[in-house]
Formats: sequence, C-alpha cells, structure tokens
Amino acid sequence: MTRPTSSAPSQRMLRIGEQVRAAITQVLQRGEVRDDVIEATVISISEVRMSPDLKIATAYVTPLGVSDHSIVIEALNRHARFIRGRLGPQLRQMKYMPEVRFRDDTSFDNYKKIDELLRSPEVSRDLDGGNDEQ
Repeated sequence: MTRPTSSAPSQRMLRIGEQVRAAITQVLQRGEVRDDVIEATVISISEVRMSPDLKIATAYVTPLGVSDHSIVIEALNRHARFIRGRLGPQLRQMKYMPEVRFRDDTSFDNYKKIDELLRSPEVSRDLDGGNDEQ
C-alpha cells in the first residue's frame, strides 16, 4: 500500500515546531546567548518549520528595528549549536534534538506589498466600478 505524498506538514510537525519556537523564544528572552548583535536586537520568531523526520528546525525570524537583517541572521546561525543545546530541558520528549537553522522571514514584506497593491488607485477604481454595474 502506498502512502499519499503531501507537501503539507503533519499535525506532529506543526506541534513540535510550535514547541521549538517557544523554546527558542525563551532562550533569547533570558539573554543566554552572549552576542552584542543579538542582545541589542528585539527578535520576533514567527514560525518554526520542522523537517518530516523532525531532525531539522528552520526558524523564520524578523529582527525588529534593524535595517540589515542579514547581520542578525548570521549571528543567530553562528550560535545555533549553543541554542540547540539550551533547548534540551524544554524538549525532553524528543528522541533527537533538532538542528536549528535561522532564516529571514519575508512574509511581512509580502503582506505589505499586497496591502499597498490593494490600496492603489487602480485597484480601488476597479472595485468601485464593479459595484456600479450591479
């Protein structure tokens, strides 16, 4: 019997991803990572996506108040092994501690572009014109 292939994450992947996100957030809030860039920046972790085997956790982060996100992402990836070691107490139920990778979250920029597009005069003119025909 063949298993259906799906690109959607399983319930377990979503649950573990949320637990990893909460654990990383606690490590960063407590200031356990000794790095000037990380300590001076407010970091928002919007999502953690787990690999199907739960061995890789990709954390999507947004550094707030920083124009160049790459510096903060690079600093987080430099300290990824230390952060992984600090996740242990909160993720005791896991057989393997996932390798943590940090990526820049561009979803907010995409939302902003869509919002600007919807507010543009061309779109609002088309929306107003569509209401007159009904």
